[in-house]
Formats: sequence, C-alpha cells, structure tokens
Amino acid sequence: MIDFSARKLLLAGVIAAVSVAASAAEMATKPEAEAMVRKAVAYLKANGRDKTFAEASKKDGQFVDRDLYITIYTTDGTVQAHGANARMIGKNTLEMKDVDGKAFIKERMAIAAKKAPFWQEYKFTNPVSGKIEPKAMYCVPEDDMVVCGGVYLK
Repeated sequence: MIDFSARKLLLAGVIAAVSVAASAAEMATKPEAEAMVRKAVAYLKANGRDKTFAEASKKDGQFVDRDLYITIYTTDGTVQAHGANARMIGKNTLEMKDVDGKAFIKERMAIAAKKAPFWQEYKFTNPVSGKIEPKAMYCVPEDDMVVCGGVYLK
C-alpha cells in the first residue's frame, strides 16, 4: 500500500508528465510547418496574390495554427502577409535583426535567391508565449516572393 505522501508525489509526477505532453502538443512541428507552407503556395497559385495575402493575414484563418503562421515577403524583404502581426504588412524588414544581432531577413532573402526550399534558424517572439524563443523557419521561394512558416524550438 502506498502512503499519502507517496501518492501525492506519484500524482505530481503524472501531472507533470501530462503537462509536458500537452505543452508539446500545443506547439507546431517541422512537418506541420512544411505542410502549411506548401498549402499556402498552392493557395497562392490557385487564388492569386491579393486573396492569398488577405487569407494568410487572418489570425483565425486557415494559415494560422497554434504558434504556426504564414508570413509572405517580396524578395526585397517587404512583408506582404503576416498571420501573427498585421502591423508588419507593408514594412520592409530587410535590416531587422534578432536579439543576437543576426540580420535574419537579409539572410533569408539571400538563401531564397537560390530558388530552393530551406530551413533557417534565429530568435523571435512566440505569439503564444510572448517570449523570445529560438525559431526555425521553413521557406519556399515562389516567383518574386518567399512564403514562410516557422516553429518554435524548445
């Protein structure tokens, strides 16, 4: 028979394990980011820029899922759509740097010039936690645009 203290300890362990699993389930995965970006590129090809930019910028739209959202840039670094922060739309972010001083948009556009899908890491504010966290962004160059969706790394 387990005494009361041991039961409390066991229960605390179970709650902690469930909490960690629930927290992990709340975060998007790299395969989910890749699928979301592919879906956004297909939507862009089928519906054109204006409709895609509007849909990708809806916080409750089909291109936002937990901490995963789509951002679309023109190759000069100007944000055309942003699923987490509409105030970014229309802004040129080429000189933007993360907390470590990494010019991640400039780097992103240089990598995108190779015209192949890629992953890029930097630090950014997680819209769910509100904290600056390591992030990996999956991007697909499409014509004069770069369609991206990222995951926060723990």
